[in-house]
Amino acid sequence: MIKPQPILLVEDDQAQNTLISAMLNAANYQVYSAFSVEDAIVTLKSHADIELIFTDWKLGNLSGMDLIKYVRAQQKHIGIVVATAYGSIEHAVEAIELGADDYLSKPFQRQELLLALAKANKANQLRLANQQLSSQISEQNQLVDIIGHAPCMQKVFQRIERVSATSATVLISGESGTGKELAARALHQLSNRSKQPFIAINCGAIPENLAESELFGALKGAYTGATQDKLGKFAAANKGTIFLDEVAELSLNVQTKLLRLLQEGVVTPVGDTKEHNIDVRVLAASHKNLQQMVRDGLFREDLYYRLNVVPLHMPPLRERQEDIPRLIEHFLKRFSQQYGIEAPQLSSTLLKHLLNFNWPGNVRQLSNTLEQFVLLQDETELKENLTNTANSAQTNALFTLPSEGLNWDEFEKDCLQQALNREGGNKTQAAKLLWISYKQFLYRLEKHNLN
Repeated sequence: MIKPQPILLVEDDQAQNTLISAMLNAANYQVYSAFSVEDAIVTLKSHADIELIFTDWKLGNLSGMDLIKYVRAQQKHIGIVVATAYGSIEHAVEAIELGADDYLSKPFQRQELLLALAKANKANQLRLANQQLSSQISEQNQLVDIIGHAPCMQKVFQRIERVSATSATVLISGESGTGKELAARALHQLSNRSKQPFIAINCGAIPENLAESELFGALKGAYTGATQDKLGKFAAANKGTIFLDEVAELSLNVQTKLLRLLQEGVVTPVGDTKEHNIDVRVLAASHKNLQQMVRDGLFREDLYYRLNVVPLHMPPLRERQEDIPRLIEHFLKRFSQQYGIEAPQLSSTLLKHLLNFNWPGNVRQLSNTLEQFVLLQDETELKENLTNTANSAQTNALFTLPSEGLNWDEFEKDCLQQALNREGGNKTQAAKLLWISYKQFLYRLEKHNLN
């Protein structure tokens, strides 16, 4: 049996109220009767499940118009039908303008009433669907929105806005957790490719022997285990945007194929002899110093310049501490909505801890911390975790930076010279002593004129 639909009937004439109630009950409505606007408002407050209202125009000192104004002012998604004994077109127009979904002129037939209510019910369902869609879109936008009012973040926003409409390749730098993928998604969303695919790839998570086929595709039988043609990520992102996170992890061989794609707009799947044209915007990111990797021979110089058409640096959270309060508010709201939990209140002491913490893991660490707090709502545990993290960072430090700072170039030069002296001038052993590659060691010797 279909569950009766709740409806509020507002009619101040006792006989009419009883008659219309009987009609609605017979049509499988659960009727709540009211005899004035004041009664109707009280009923609405006590019965949140009401989805429809059928109200008379004239209701003592107030009218159906007053009830419509109240309902729409409360942003309640309720279908409304107004009945009037006068058949005035002015009343009908006013009712519709104020937010009624339909109107009836008295006297009316049972079928007319049911059709008007069906129309109002459909209009109400459309409003609810639009609200849900808007909420989903808003949530998606929140996921790609980058929050920040600090001057360094304003520069980020300005650059994203300036280049998003183009197809220029962008190289996003920054520490882990600073929001490099958020920046990439914002660039995609604001571009004319926004309705096309956005594919994000963590290059460091792809096994080196599979990276080429994963990115550029492969033909059936191209390698052991290739039982069918494989569509590469670049082909899957055709007409859209591809985001190569941790691009520094790609092997030199894959870097060569990526350079070819950037230069000529073509890909060649593994096992294929033909080049295939492709239209894709490439965004790349790395927390490593790619310029240093180029000097060390670990990253192709020509590829670096092809990727670094537009550089975009995401600042660490410690450089924009004025944004922390806004981020806290954002994450508390986001996670409380996500888990259906009332957002916890932060004490002044806890807020001070959050504002003074260094956040080595940047925005990602702040997000994870507040997600845990929303779920557990244990302020003591959160404070202990922050304190332990800070103490651990100090304990694990191999070197304590002097309070007055230091001259890095002189410090590095001194370390190189000490390593050479200790190993009797043997550069290979001196490089091992400093835990750097031989090429890196030679580069630094030349940099400090120690050759």
